[in-house]
Amino acid sequence: MFGEFIRRLTAPDPAPLPDEDARLALGALLVRLARSDGHYAVAEREKIGKVLARRYGLTDPAPLLHDCEALEAQAPDTVRFTRAIKDAVHYEDRTAVIKAMWEVVLADGQREAEEDSIMRLVTSLLGVTDQD
Repeated sequence: MFGEFIRRLTAPDPAPLPDEDARLALGALLVRLARSDGHYAVAEREKIGKVLARRYGLTDPAPLLHDCEALEAQAPDTVRFTRAIKDAVHYEDRTAVIKAMWEVVLADGQREAEEDSIMRLVTSLLGVTDQD
């Protein structure tokens, strides 16, 4: 379903993503973070839905969340996927995603080592500075 999208995203010199594709890629990254500890909690899923609704002005984020979950399942490894997002998404959007990622990490009331590890990795791969 997302094969062509992933090919475009991971191309050697990807073009900036249109807003609709960027929201899908960034949402999939949130899902990857939530799934990183092997437990995709209801609270995490609900938080991702709220983040998507708030960020994109959606009254019903369920269809987008469903697509983000499907894309995450098909996306390449985190390093390639995140680097591809960095090359295709504007810096301001990437910094906002880091903030949303922290919301997801803390949504289930537990901070797991796997989530911390992905946060460090993704922040660096997205090229977001410590100051931001």
